[in-house]
Parts: sequence; C-alpha cells; structure tokens
Amino acid sequence: MPRHLFGAMTQPDRDDPRDDADAPDRLPSRLTEIRAHEFGEAEARHLLLRAGFGGTPVQIRTLAGWGPERSVDYLLAIEDVPYPTPAADRFDANIMRPLTEAERREYRAAQQRRDEDTLARFRLMRQQRQRQDRQQIGDIQRWWLERMIETPRPLEEKMTLFWHNHFATSYRTIENSYHMYLQNQFLRAGALGSFSDLLYGIIRDPAMLAYLDNNDSRVGRPNENLARELMELFSLGVGNYSEGDIKEGARALTGYSFNDDAFVFNHENHDKGNKTILGRRGNLDGEGFVGAILAQPACAQFIATKLYDFFAQHTGTIDEADALAARRVIQSLAGTLRAGNYALRPVLRRLLLSRHFYHPRLMGNRIKSPAELIVGAVRSLNTPVRDMGVLLQAMDLMGQNLLFPPSVKGWDGGRTWINTSTVFVRQNALNFLLTGRLPTGYDGNAGEERYDPTGLLSEDDRRSPEAAARALLALTLGLHEGPSHDAAMGALLAFAREHDNTVNRGVLVGMLLLITAMPEYQLC
Repeated sequence: MPRHLFGAMTQPDRDDPRDDADAPDRLPSRLTEIRAHEFGEAEARHLLLRAGFGGTPVQIRTLAGWGPERSVDYLLAIEDVPYPTPAADRFDANIMRPLTEAERREYRAAQQRRDEDTLARFRLMRQQRQRQDRQQIGDIQRWWLERMIETPRPLEEKMTLFWHNHFATSYRTIENSYHMYLQNQFLRAGALGSFSDLLYGIIRDPAMLAYLDNNDSRVGRPNENLARELMELFSLGVGNYSEGDIKEGARALTGYSFNDDAFVFNHENHDKGNKTILGRRGNLDGEGFVGAILAQPACAQFIATKLYDFFAQHTGTIDEADALAARRVIQSLAGTLRAGNYALRPVLRRLLLSRHFYHPRLMGNRIKSPAELIVGAVRSLNTPVRDMGVLLQAMDLMGQNLLFPPSVKGWDGGRTWINTSTVFVRQNALNFLLTGRLPTGYDGNAGEERYDPTGLLSEDDRRSPEAAARALLALTLGLHEGPSHDAAMGALLAFAREHDNTVNRGVLVGMLLLITAMPEYQLC
C-alpha cells in the first residue's frame, strides 16, 4: 500500500514499558502501544468494529497482516481514500424557504383585509411544503444509511454518527430537512479535525440555532437554551460552570441567528455590554464565549471521556476494578487533546494503538447501537441491503431514528438499547437481511437477492461443518475458545447434523441465523 495513504507518525508512548506487563489480567492504566506480535485477527476485527462498522474476513486478514500502526493510520487517513464529498445541491434547499418580499407583502395585506381565501392559500402552500419536507428528511435518512454502508472511509461516518449524537439536533423540532443535511455535512467535514472548530461552528449552525431557540435571542431578552447546553452537554459537563455563566453566555450569544440557510449576526440584537464568563471578562460575543470554554481544563476531560465511552467502553458500566485504569487513560487522552489544541486524530491514534484498547475486557463489551447492528451486518457479512425503508423503520423501532434523537442529550446508548421489545426487532431485522423474510411475508426482491455467505469462508473452511462453524463464530462473535464458543459450536453443529452435515448456502445461512440470534452478536 503506498506510503501516502498513511497519516503522520507520532512518537510512541514513553511510559514505563514495564507498566502492566507483569499483570496481563489487569486493565492497563497507560496508553502504551500494542506490539506488532500482539496484533492478530481478533485485534483487527475489534479495530474494524470500533473504528468503523466491522469488516469482512478479507479486510480483517489484511489489517492483521499490516499490523497495528499501519492499520490505524490507514483508517485515520480518510483524505487519502477517494470518495466524493456530498454535493450541496444533493437535496432541495428551497422546500422550506422563507417567503419572498412580495409574498410577505401579499400576506400582510391579506391579514389586514381579513382575506380568508388568500390566507387559506398561504396555509395550503405551507402544508404542501411541510409534506414535501417530511418526504425529503426520509430521503436524507436513506442517503446517510446508504453512505454508512458503502463508504470506503468507515471512521469518517462513525465519527459523523458520534458527533450527531453529541451535538444532538432533531428534525422533529426544527422541521427543515435541508438544515439537517447542512448540519450533517458540517459534522462530517470536521469529524476527524478539531473539536475547537466544531464548537466554534456549532454556534453558527442554522439547525442548532433553531433547535435551541437562539434565533430569537436578543439584547434584553436572551434565551439561555444554547448557552446552557453548550456547556452542560457539548463541552464541560455539569458542575464545571455556574448559573451566572449561563446567563452571561446567553447574553454573548444574542444576535446569533440565520436567514434562510446562512448564519447571520444581527448586530442590533446583540448585547454589547461587558460580561464575565468562566472567569473571562469583556465585551464577549459567541466566539469569546467558546474561547472561554476551550480554556477550561474540564473541556478536554469532558471530550476525552465522551470519546473513550464511544470507542473503548461505556463509562456508565465500568467495573470498580477497572475504574482507576479508565480514569488514568482518559486523563492521558485529555492531555493529548489540550496539547494538540483539540486536534482529534492524535487522541484517536493514541487510543486505537494502545494495549488498553485491545485488552480482552474491552473487546466485545459494548452493545451495538441499531446503526452499528444494521450497517455492521451488511458490511461484514456482505448481505443484500434489500430495502432501506424497512431498515430505517427497524432502526426506529430499536430506538435509533437517524436525525431524530430523542432530546438534546442524544441517545443514552449502552444497556438502554436492549429490552424485550428491541431484542425481537433486532432479530427480525437480521433475519430480513439474511433471508428477505419480514414478519408479515417476504421482501418482493428476496428471490432475486438471495444471500450466499459462501464467499465469507475459505476453501478449507468449507470442507466440514466444524471448520465452517469455527470460521463463522470467529468472524461474527470473535469467539475462538471458551464456554461461549463451545456452546455456540454445539448449536451450529446440531443444526448441521439435521441437514446431513453438508456445507452449502442453505446451511450457512441457517448457521448465521442462529448466530445473529445469540446474545453475543449484540456486542462489539
């Protein structure tokens, strides 16, 4: 692979090389780099799951052959992998356009005359546009899901998904599909760049400004929503700011609004008085507010924790025995974030190359989100996509409706993804991908899109049911030995015996149906 495909090299972690070396069962508390001989197919599979949506056997073997440094740098170097940037005109920007000056005059005149026919025509026009816009948000959802499935730059889309949940904005509130598309583009463009740039940019984002009501915030009547969430959910966390900081921050953000699809700073609506925010005093505007936030040590700690939660382990479920190690690793990541002026790549590189990241207790310990489950199944098993509408509906029933997060907090994730209802939807969705079968029948194209998993196996893997089962368990569950492996092998071999111990398309699909119904398949 050409050298230019890799990101810039950084110095390896200089922590004591003896750190944790004499205690292999203990979660490493430092970001010592994993050694090449410690990085095999299991570690490559883990990397592809966390820094993307999973990988095929060929992709797993390729990364295992490359080793950790080359693999991580390849995933981070998204600019070196050709893939078109979504065009601004990919979707219609004018469905929810503001009224023209002529239309506004006509509407005001109709109000004054109490011309109900003209007013009814305007209401009907708006209702028609709202219907069109609801259709377009569905098109945008399908487009984004398709992009996650097809992209050769999986870490880019994984980070776009991360930032969508971090800067959570819902179409249900703003009712402007193009603004949601613009925000999605903004988050993708900065996905692996600088958190500083993202924070400065989000206070100018029309979707966010509308979602948190800042477009109506003006001098004398500041709205505190954006100021509060900017600190509580986007940068610092509870306990690292005061109510006074919120009030002063809201004053700093007065006049931050938008016109149609563009940010607008309304000088006459901006509070130009002195403000004190997080210890910084002056005639601060939104940029000054963000600068005060970024100067706080708590900001880097907060973002490092969010990244650790997303890529390593859910911080709400860390065992007490691992809490100290996790805390030290997060502190180290926060230091890298501060030292690099909030650049994200160095932080991710340190984490994804660390022995901590590949520790057995961190592998297979996170519950897949609906997006990770669906996209991962298609990408790793090479199933047909079948029907995007069905997949999006299933994701909604599983609790993750893209572009419709439940609140500004986003999705909680972790164990909240799993309950008695969502488990059945997960199994039905995987059944649909593997067979085309729906709870009420079959997909109309199921006959033409027959799934054949034979290509997932090598010729040696296809020689016996035992070899096939072993290979499928390694790919799908990361199981190679132990009680869970033995129990799963028993179920798969019993199924094979019921089908004359043959290894053909039908038997392999049946094995995958059994595997994807196992609790372990819900983990990554």
